[in-house]
Amino acid sequence: MKTKVGIIQFPGTNCEYDAQNAFSALGCETQILWHKENAIPQGTDLLVVAGGFSYGDYLRSGAIAKMSPIMKAVKEFADKGGKVLGICNGFQVLTECGLLPGALKRNEGLHFISRHHHLKIINTNNTFLSQCSANEILNIPIAHHDGNFYIDPQGLRELYANDQILLKYTDEQGNISNPNGSVDSIAGICNLGKNVFGLMPHPERAMESLLGSDDGRRMLEGFLSA
Repeated sequence: MKTKVGIIQFPGTNCEYDAQNAFSALGCETQILWHKENAIPQGTDLLVVAGGFSYGDYLRSGAIAKMSPIMKAVKEFADKGGKVLGICNGFQVLTECGLLPGALKRNEGLHFISRHHHLKIINTNNTFLSQCSANEILNIPIAHHDGNFYIDPQGLRELYANDQILLKYTDEQGNISNPNGSVDSIAGICNLGKNVFGLMPHPERAMESLLGSDDGRRMLEGFLSA
């Protein structure tokens, strides 16, 4: 049976079809879900909150999207153990609605960043990165203006204690290389229950070596092996 993936679409989302193409390439059944929907389709295995600029990033990135009708259903889905992946703007939305800790601020350099960047795998005891190896270095595109992850010192200690830090920004050798000012160079985290995941880089854009990298495939394949 194919893994069934629902992909949330807000006004301003621009990576929903990239995500759909990526999961379709992995053999999944995919469906775009408009933000005014009130329910998640029965049998959905994974929800993806895709990247882009929901509502034009007015107020704060993700601040308006969190009030869309579908986010109530997303919360209910996650609270029952359903798997949710937030990519870039999706990560911002998940922090705004409280499904993930911390917040995403304006990049330290105040500029939009768009390029490939290396990431180190920190924890693999989760569905998302189960097909990767700890300390492995991947090359994944980033494209964001508000990717500066912030969490207070107590929250940071809890992330480390509970193996919730998934990815860090590094160079090709695995040395810290922080593009946006994120606390401890953090690029991705999960919730305490390890069923809600958020990252700023775009694995759905790293599916073919012809386009620069296919390192995103194994990241997303983790959801198919659960």
